[in-house]
Parts: sequence; C-alpha cells; structure tokens
Amino acid sequence: MKLASAAARFILCLLAITLAGWSAPRVSGAEVQVDFVREIKPLLARRCFACHGPETGEGGLRFDSREAALAELDSGSYAIVPGDVDASELLARVTADEDSGMQMPPEGDPLTTAEIDTLRRWIEQGADWRKHWAFLPMQDVAPPTSQQNQWGENPIDAFVLARLEAADLQPNPPADRRTLIRRAYFNLTGLPPTRQQVEAFVRNESPDAWEQLVEQLLASPHYGEQWARHWLDVVRFAETNSFERDAAKPNAWKYRDYVIRSLNNDKPYDQFVREQLAGDELDEVTEDSIIATGYYRLGIWDDEPADPEQALADEKDDLISTTGQAFLGLTLGCARCHDHKIDPIPQTDYYAMMAFFADVTSYGDRGDQTGNNQWLFDTDEDRRARQALDERAQRIERERTSMEEVGVKRMSATDQRRSETGERQALLEEKLQRYLNSSEWQLYQETLARLERVRRERNALPAVQTALALARCEPTPPATHVMVRGNPHVLGDVVEPHFPHLFEVPEPSIPAAASDARSAGRRRVLADWIASPDNMLTARVIVNRVWQHHFGRGIVRSANNFGELGDPPTHPELLDWLAQWLIDHNWQLKPLHRLIMTSQTYRMSSAGNSRALEADPTNDLLWRFDMRRLSAEEVRDAALAAAGVLNDRVYGPSFYPTLSEEVLATQSHPGDGWGDSSPEEEARRSVYIHRKRSLLEPLLTAFDFPDIDSSCEARFATTQPQQALAMLNSAFMNQQAERLALRVQTASDDPVAESIRVVLGREPTYEEVAAGTQLIDRLQTHYDRTADEALRQWCLVVLNLNEFMYLD
Repeated sequence: MKLASAAARFILCLLAITLAGWSAPRVSGAEVQVDFVREIKPLLARRCFACHGPETGEGGLRFDSREAALAELDSGSYAIVPGDVDASELLARVTADEDSGMQMPPEGDPLTTAEIDTLRRWIEQGADWRKHWAFLPMQDVAPPTSQQNQWGENPIDAFVLARLEAADLQPNPPADRRTLIRRAYFNLTGLPPTRQQVEAFVRNESPDAWEQLVEQLLASPHYGEQWARHWLDVVRFAETNSFERDAAKPNAWKYRDYVIRSLNNDKPYDQFVREQLAGDELDEVTEDSIIATGYYRLGIWDDEPADPEQALADEKDDLISTTGQAFLGLTLGCARCHDHKIDPIPQTDYYAMMAFFADVTSYGDRGDQTGNNQWLFDTDEDRRARQALDERAQRIERERTSMEEVGVKRMSATDQRRSETGERQALLEEKLQRYLNSSEWQLYQETLARLERVRRERNALPAVQTALALARCEPTPPATHVMVRGNPHVLGDVVEPHFPHLFEVPEPSIPAAASDARSAGRRRVLADWIASPDNMLTARVIVNRVWQHHFGRGIVRSANNFGELGDPPTHPELLDWLAQWLIDHNWQLKPLHRLIMTSQTYRMSSAGNSRALEADPTNDLLWRFDMRRLSAEEVRDAALAAAGVLNDRVYGPSFYPTLSEEVLATQSHPGDGWGDSSPEEEARRSVYIHRKRSLLEPLLTAFDFPDIDSSCEARFATTQPQQALAMLNSAFMNQQAERLALRVQTASDDPVAESIRVVLGREPTYEEVAAGTQLIDRLQTHYDRTADEALRQWCLVVLNLNEFMYLD
C-alpha cells in the first residue's frame, strides 16, 4: 500500500507541475487577493525573463522592476496598466492565437489557463508589485487566533490552522503511538526504536509521555550524528579532493566530528557560523574553532591544473557559492561572470564577497599538499622544546656523518661509490669499524648513543595533533579585481569587501591587519554580519532547514535559494515567527526541535482524505504529515540494527566498507586510496563511512546519496529498480539477513514471528507468520535449501518490506 501511495503522490505532483504554480485555495464567495511574491513574480521569472529580463528588455519591456514593467514600450503601448485589463498589452499577447504571430512567449508552451487567469486578476486588482519577500526584514508577527483553539496551544499550530481554515480544510487526527515513536526516533537519531522501546511508549500513560520521549532523543549522542548528516550535505563534505588522483584530505573526519559534537552540545547556531567562517580570528580561539575552519578545505581541488589562475578562481567560486547557499540561501555564484539574471546581485557584489575571502590560501600545491591545510596543535613550550631537540639532533647527525666520512675515505674506490647510493647504511654496518681506529670507533659509538638519547627525549614529548583547517593565510592579500566575464586573466576594477547591496546595510569597517597578523581579519567581519540577529536571511534559512528535515520539505522548498527563482514560502508568517523565536532563544536548535515536535502539526497522521487531496494535493497547507522513505544512511543503519550488530561508537576516524572488485575498478587506479577496516568498524553508522568522491558506496547511491562536489539542499527521493536490486542482491543486505536469521533463531522458538518483532517493532499477524512459514517450507522442499538458508531468505524478505523502508 505504501508504494502505491508513493506512486499516487508522484502522479499528483506531476499534475501540479503543469499548473501555474501554487495558489491559495479560494474561499467560496470571496475573491482572493493575488500574491505578487508567490504567484506573479515566479511566473514572470519563469516564463518571461528570457526575453524581458534585466539584461534583455526586448521591445522596451523588462519585468525586473515595477518602473520598467509599467513603462511605455517601443510600440507606444503599455504591457501593464494597473486596474485596466483591456489596456494591458501583456494580456493581449499571452491570449493571442498561435497563428497570429503575436503570442507570447514566442517559443515553448503557451501560458496555461490558470496562469492567464492569475495575471488577469492581478492586473484587475491594481498590479501590486512588492519587493521580494526574502529581501525584506523579518516581520514581527503574532500567532493568529483560531476557531479551533482546542487543536493545540503550540504557536506553530495556530499558523497552520489559520491557513487550513481559510481554505475550509481540517487537519488530520493524530497518528497512533507506534507511528509516532518510529517517526521521532528516525527524525532525531536516524535509528529505529526497539520493540521494547515501542511497547514501553505505547503503555506509558503519563500525559507528558511524548515530551519525555522527545527529551530523551534530543539527549542521545545519535541526535548529533543524524543532524550532522544534513549539514554535511549542505557544505559538500568529503574526505578527498576529486579529479583523477582524488587524494585524501588528511583529518577531514575531524570536521565531521566537530559538527556532530556541536549539535550534541547544542552550540548556538550563530557561534557555529562564526567558528566555520572565522574560527581562527575569534576573540577566543579554541581547538574546536580551528577544526571548524576545515569548512574552507572541503571543496574539490586539482593538484595538477592546466591553468593555475583559473583553478584558484574556481576554488574561490566554490567557496563563495557554498557560503551564499549554506548560510544566506542566495545563489551568489550566478554573479561570477555578469550581474545576476534574476536577483538584485551585481557582479561587483560577487567579487566583494571574494575580497572577504582574499586571505584564504589555496588548498595546496603540487609540491606541498599539506602546509596550507594541516593545523598543528601544540603549546609554545612544547614547540620550543621540540625545536631545541631537533637542532641538537641535527648537530649530532653532522658529527656522525663527519666521522663516517673519515672511514669511507679509507675504503676502496668501489666502496666509496657505494656509500653514495642507497646501500650506504648497509656498507657502514658491514665495514666502517675496519677503517676506524679504536679511539675513533669509541667516539663514534658515543655519538650514536647521544643521538639515540636525544631522539628518545624528542619522542617523549606529547604527540603533535593536526587537523584539516585554514592553516596558512595571506595577512596582506593583494587587491581583488572584478574578473571580466569571470576570466581571471582579464581583470577589471578593484573591489573592496562589502555586503551584498540588496541587504541595504552600511559598508563594513575593516581595520588593517597588524604587521605580525596571521590573517587579514576580513572573515571575522563577514562572519559577525552573517551571524547577526539583524541579518534578514540567516535565521530564516536555518529554521527552514530544520523544518525541512522534520516534514520532508521546507516552508521554502528551495532551501538553498531564497531568491526570486526560488520557491515562495507556503507559510511566510510562520517562517518569520520561527526565525525570530530562534534568535530569542539564543540561536539554539534543540529548543526549536522541541517546539516543532510537540506541535499537533508534527503529530498528525499521514492518512489521506479525498476532499483535502483534491483541494491541496501537494499538502502545501500541511493538513497531514507526509510519508517518507528512509534515507540512504537510515536504510543501512536500520539493517545493521535489525541484525543486532550495529556498532554505536560515536566519533573517530572514518572506516572503509568492503567494496566489490567491480566497484573498485571504476577508479582510474582501482582500489587506490581505499583501506581495509575490521568487521567491527564496518558495522558503525553510515555517517562515519570514508567519503571518497570517486568511490561512493553503491547501496547509498542507490538510495539517493547526493553528489558531494557541490552543496545539496535536499536529496532526491526516487523509486528505481537499482534499489530493489541492492536490497535483494547486495552482499551487505544478504550478510545482514544472515545475521538477523542467527539472531532470531537464537532468541526464539518461532524465528519467523521473532523476525517481524525485531525488524518492525511489533507483534506479527497470523497471516505474516503463515506466509513466512510457507516460504521457508517451499524453499526447503522445492529448491533444496537448508533450513538455515531458507530462514536467511525469509529474513531478507522482511528487510525488504515497505514497513521497514518507509515511515508512516
């Protein structure tokens, strides 16, 4: 049934795409005001900007501003006359016959009836033209009052219910407790609850049983693992450089662990932002804040570029694009070669952002691939001691070499030449004593002993810890120029660091770096501005991401793009209220999770009803909770948990799952850079898998693990044959089925029933036990399978059930 439901939702989505875009359901007997931001601006951008955008303006018409759209055209007419549909040339053109040669747009499909009707009503209503919603300050809104206050006291419910009532829809009833605990466990920890945990929650009669469960899960160390994965997608976390050699990024795993640890400790989000962008420039620099600057070293890097200047510009572009999308929800990278085609971001704003990052050195160069990116953690005292011992060792080594040369000069010409090769040490061990007198040999032995003592003393010092970080900067970087058409070989005007003009904030004040500074100090200014409560996008973007991973999509579906081509918010007032709520609660995410999960909106059933499906098929109004399939990592981790072998150790270096020879052969150098891990390590959670850009784990990619070369705002949720093939035929799933079979066989006299209990967390039905028993019997009698093999195949079937793969 769940696969059928997923297919139905997919078909409904395809139907919805053919419409003009989302518009609020009409209340009977009332004319709904057309929303310019949600309905008109996206329509104009999608269907008209190609010919009438900010840089084209064919026929004298541009739709990038109200003034331009209402201006007189080259023909003397007006595209839009507010309040007068008949005088508006725009309506005449979009309704013209195709054969007339006057129809707009001139290519592609004509506007739909719904799109034309939306334009007509908008002009009739006065052609209201407001600034894009995301480029306005957050609104100070209060939760609306409702006719059904009994539905919930949570402010989130008030916003959702107000929209539902306006559309004459009702929210779904609550989901049952078994559904809720599974939903909560996977959303917060990415792991399934055990049967015992499910039963305990179902039997808990406390009025705050749900709140207790939420608190328990927020306190789990597995919370940080689950929610770190979402952030790692956004910042394109990987542990290798890509390109042909795809070499490893040493210590990249420490950045991943930093994210997990920050989330588990509920580090305020504004601090989380500052540490990643300027962790080396803060007033209090810590080991965590240094590791956080590994953010700058996560991107792809070519160790042998044909054009080094172009490669460096590409590195900076990757950094600017990722920073804009991750923290601000802006596609700044679109302004690299020219002014942004849609959003008010001129090319100079792009290079102003580059100027903030001017002190960020390249990841490395062919001759030194670690100096720029490996930070050494040691105290001044240890550093001085290490340096002094190294200098002593070097002096003693020179003495030793001089003594050795005395003996070498007394050897034959053949042996002297041999001393200049890789055989020198073998030669010295074999013959040196013959060519030194007794006093020389004694002195030589004493020198070796002194050298050994120094080395032991050096080794006794604390080991130097290193981390992937912004280890080397340019404290006095060169001027930043606009690159004409994005070409680093054609430089234009000099650009100073400034914030994008759409924010309408004063120019930053950046003091000159001191003579002994290790960085330029510019990134600290940028970080403080992004993390400021006055920034109109930062809080909106992060609360939208949190909402997205609870409900399957954000209030703004395009989580990386809050610009004019992004999706408009379905509940803009709720988005602003949540953003301000986060700021007021010290930017901490755990209270936000608590607020969302204790709402009635979160606890609704996912069941459908015909009336709501007809009025709001894509559930934009949130009349129900959306069903979802488990993510790639959740599938793998849940299988390990069901098999009873999940290693839940938190933190530490990544591990290498076993890959087939066929998979390893997909590399240019098969198996290069892929290690071996113990079975215990391979049973760790998927977030700890070594992320090699050229060699991703096949089971994860089958279930939509994202491309890790660029920021991923939301993963696809596909249904495709490779998933079924992987679940049935992969060595990993068959291994877990075998382990599950052994587990249930050991635990119960009825392994068929026990497999259902373990995997699905509930008692089996009579029909399920009968089906399992019949299958095992048939495998043994008709296909000559052993009892153990037949049980393993039944366990594989259970791991492929929709109830295992889907929530709700």
